[in-house]
Amino acid sequence: MKTFALFLSLFAANFAFAQYDIEDQEEMMLFENNKTILKVKIEEPFLQVAVKNCNDFKAASYPEGISNYKETLRKYMYNYLNSDFYVLNGDFTFTLKIDETGKVVNVEGSPKVGNSQVFFDDMKYVVRRIKKSWVPASCNGQSVASQIKIKMNFSSIATDL
Repeated sequence: MKTFALFLSLFAANFAFAQYDIEDQEEMMLFENNKTILKVKIEEPFLQVAVKNCNDFKAASYPEGISNYKETLRKYMYNYLNSDFYVLNGDFTFTLKIDETGKVVNVEGSPKVGNSQVFFDDMKYVVRRIKKSWVPASCNGQSVASQIKIKMNFSSIATDL
């Protein structure tokens, strides 16, 4: 009887997971621990802030492509975000400041909401964990500092255990 119950539950679970849309999996990453389930959607394309008075501006780029950076960022967020301390819902924008050598030198988040500073500090840590440098922006053939804006949508559900 136990074997039949195990077989029946595995059979039912197989059909339940078959209904899961694979496109939703690609667009959103679920972070789950004992208290919080966090869904994240990273928007594309990333926005570049152009340099003033530049005739030949070339935007900063990630060597392996923006989609690869997005996947790396998503993976690192899954590993390093500590969402026990905050519940996130809504749109957030992160501004990465990239220097002339292609290194991320500053990360700023907005808008400021309750407990957002802890979340922004976690995101700074996540972005700095990505060791690969960007190809810096250039203006008239010279490397220049630039900014990249990344928009994300968060929705989380917190439960008390």
